[in-house]
Amino acid sequence: MQAKEEDVALGANKFPERQPIGTAAQLQEKDYKEPPPAPLFEPGELKSWSFYRAGIAEFVATFLFLYITILTVMGVVSSKSKCSTVGIQGIAWAFGGMIFALVYCTAGISGGHINPAVTFGLFLARKLSLTRALFYMVMQCLGAICGAGVVKGFKKSLYMANNGGTNSVSPGYTKGDGLGAEIVGTFVLVYTVFSATDAKRSARDSHVPILAPLPIGFAVFLVHLATIPITGTGINPARSLGAAIIYNRSHAWDDQWIFWVGPFIGAALAAIYHQIVIRAIPFKRRA
Repeated sequence: MQAKEEDVALGANKFPERQPIGTAAQLQEKDYKEPPPAPLFEPGELKSWSFYRAGIAEFVATFLFLYITILTVMGVVSSKSKCSTVGIQGIAWAFGGMIFALVYCTAGISGGHINPAVTFGLFLARKLSLTRALFYMVMQCLGAICGAGVVKGFKKSLYMANNGGTNSVSPGYTKGDGLGAEIVGTFVLVYTVFSATDAKRSARDSHVPILAPLPIGFAVFLVHLATIPITGTGINPARSLGAAIIYNRSHAWDDQWIFWVGPFIGAALAAIYHQIVIRAIPFKRRA
């Protein structure tokens, strides 16, 4: 009987420490290194070739993104029979697949943003400086304009007859519907970007091969499936602006503000949610 009592006592005290949760867990020694916040202004970047190389990478990636995706859209909308094309699912795969490929190719150079809304969200989270954020946005917009321009150059009449792949709120939906769709869609994308590139997740799941571009591209694919019928799916101000500038018809500009305001609001909400609610960055003890 005594032996049994000793066994019970041993079993009860074998693991006396309990796993900390909540704020207590944040006081434990980390198995990962939290990147320091980027400075608001970093003039020294302007003297670095890596700064301009990253901007060029964003330009080329956004150029290729618009080139492939708008060509796909043109192929679908210009066909007499949708059954002979890839359809809406194919358009969604073109956008998601290109993001997957391009983020994979450019992540090590520029971070693989390819979207001013993503850049804005990461800037709010202090992942890059204002200098770099503005430079990225300019290069992304220029790349988008060039990509749409090349598509128009293939066959101008076909391009102009099919709205040039521009974004607008579809008939039957209000501008509020379109704005809401862009906010939620961009939130999904930017939240996925934060989660897929989280230093803590990378450390915790180090034994699992995490390929960040995959969930990001898949998020773009799913958002397109949901919102193509509403707005044609923007969630990328550079994509919407580039198509609108090259198409340059009045109705392409009527709803253009939605495709800037919506994505920027969605990106800001995703940054706030991930940094403050999920990671609780402001509440962590600074060493």
